Amino acid sequence: MEVDRSLAVERILRGVQPHQLLDGLRSALREHFGALTVDLLMADYSLTELCRVTVLPYTTDPVPMAGTPAGEAFTSQGATFENVEDGVRAYLPVSVRGDRLGVLVVDLPEEQEPPVWAELGRFAEALAHEVFVADRDTDLYVQARRSSRLTLAAEMQWQLLPGRACTRPEFALGGQLEPAYAIYGDCFDWSASARKLSVTLVNGMGEGSGAALLTNLAVNALRNARRAGIGLDTQAELADQALYAQYRGQEYVATLLLEFDLATGEIDAVDAGSPRLWRLRDGKAERVAFDEQLPLGTFEDTSYTVERLQALPGDRFVFVSDGVYNAAGAYGELYGDRELAEAVVATAEQPAAHVPRAVLAELAEHRGGGPAADDAMVVCLDWFGPNPGADGDLGVAAGA
Repeated sequence: MEVDRSLAVERILRGVQPHQLLDGLRSALREHFGALTVDLLMADYSLTELCRVTVLPYTTDPVPMAGTPAGEAFTSQGATFENVEDGVRAYLPVSVRGDRLGVLVVDLPEEQEPPVWAELGRFAEALAHEVFVADRDTDLYVQARRSSRLTLAAEMQWQLLPGRACTRPEFALGGQLEPAYAIYGDCFDWSASARKLSVTLVNGMGEGSGAALLTNLAVNALRNARRAGIGLDTQAELADQALYAQYRGQEYVATLLLEFDLATGEIDAVDAGSPRLWRLRDGKAERVAFDEQLPLGTFEDTSYTVERLQALPGDRFVFVSDGVYNAAGAYGELYGDRELAEAVVATAEQPAAHVPRAVLAELAEHRGGGPAADDAMVVCLDWFGPNPGADGDLGVAAGA
């Protein structure tokens, strides 16, 4: 009976139109589980609020992430429960491959056995996959992610990202941009196959949509080169040529390119500018320094060289743009190496997906709550070690 109703619910999810996912799930859970209410809350771009999916955006008040059962379910990535007047309310994380999208809220009329909540948890996961695909065909879920209007530059930048988190047996990744609703030049990208993980950190110059256009060209030039299957140094050189051809050296992009060998933990790196890397190993945070080369697009036909380092199981890598380490406090003091090292250590027990938001919250405190003078990027990568079961040529690609 349980198998039959699970199949019925999942069949409805797969069969409805993209904008009707919640309506279909709501109808199915009412019929097969006696659900009283079913709602979907999407995490907003700043990761501070959860916004209800409705017919029109901005029509209901968002739910704060901090201090609420829904926020706890999102942050912990585990179901939370509370008693309500007519029964029990469950908050179930809606995530796909480590990328946290939101929370499914379901009211059932009475206390349920654990297998029921496990079923509903699987439906929340299935819903995440369907929402991920539905974003190609409808704006409904994208609109629900915002509690206010994005600038044009921010719209361009968020659409460029591969996601905000990714998890595999070998690694976990998380990234965040601020100010979330007005970001313009900073960006990150990643792609994983069976053998390689590529990570790109971009610190574009300028402001507004001009900066976003520059970064879009840089990221897509790098993706085009990466997908040609060439080496990291040549990827940088081709992207450099594309940027110089367009801007003739008047605009450039500071970039850090890394490629992890998933079988050995060896890392190839090309440092073409200002994004910085911190490594947490055995409880100690230290900056990893590279030979800094020219930003992409500075001169015509620049040559780039690859450096190599070794990741060990348990290593954490934290990447930051100059909007982090050049942020000034109330008295002009910069958020420098000491503060960054302390932030990396202080967040050591948090999952990779949580770290960027935590570091950016610490940065906001450093500024005294005032507006940021520059946009900021933080990306965290946890290296778990090689996966002996991974082989073959096929893999999962983000931003591919």
